Amino acid sequence: MTDVNKNYENKLIQGISRRQLLKSGLITAVSGIIPVRTLAAVDNFLYDERALCIYNLHTEEYLDVVYWKNGKYITDALKKLDHIFRDHYNGSVKSIDTGLLDYLYAIQQKLQCREPFNLISGYRSSATNNRLRKKNSRVARRSLHIKGQAADIRIPGCTIREVRNAAFELKGGGVGYYPRSNFVHVDVGTIRFWRS
Repeated sequence: MTDVNKNYENKLIQGISRRQLLKSGLITAVSGIIPVRTLAAVDNFLYDERALCIYNLHTEEYLDVVYWKNGKYITDALKKLDHIFRDHYNGSVKSIDTGLLDYLYAIQQKLQCREPFNLISGYRSSATNNRLRKKNSRVARRSLHIKGQAADIRIPGCTIREVRNAAFELKGGGVGYYPRSNFVHVDVGTIRFWRS
């Protein structure tokens, strides 16, 4: 386990109270039957804050941040998330849809994972997306990555099948399963599922 992962695990262990543990169990149970868009409303009553831990595989940057607290998104935290989700090919930054952040948070809660999300691709500029399309026909012309509404992820300690299943059960948007490339695509577009 890396120092980054140990630090993240220690923070999780230190920060979990009995009350939070009970809330976590309730949200996990509820998440199995309620779509993630509804879950966000339920979540407001169950948690005082939402946090994400992201490790960008291309830039090797790490971010552990509370992005929502006391019923509000935290502007400075959102800017940090926008930065780590940036187009790693050209450095361009776009606001990441808070629905996507909440979807990732819901996946994290459902899996009860302690490891940071490994981000393979977040925001993509139109130029980057077009260049990738020329190399790979599977890249969508109107990719939601361009809108800051999609992420390609994996989580150490969880199989990509487990990540896919959690995202699928939450029904928060699109879920693409890429076992040969070892990642799961999640987005906050229409609910749909595919395998490549």
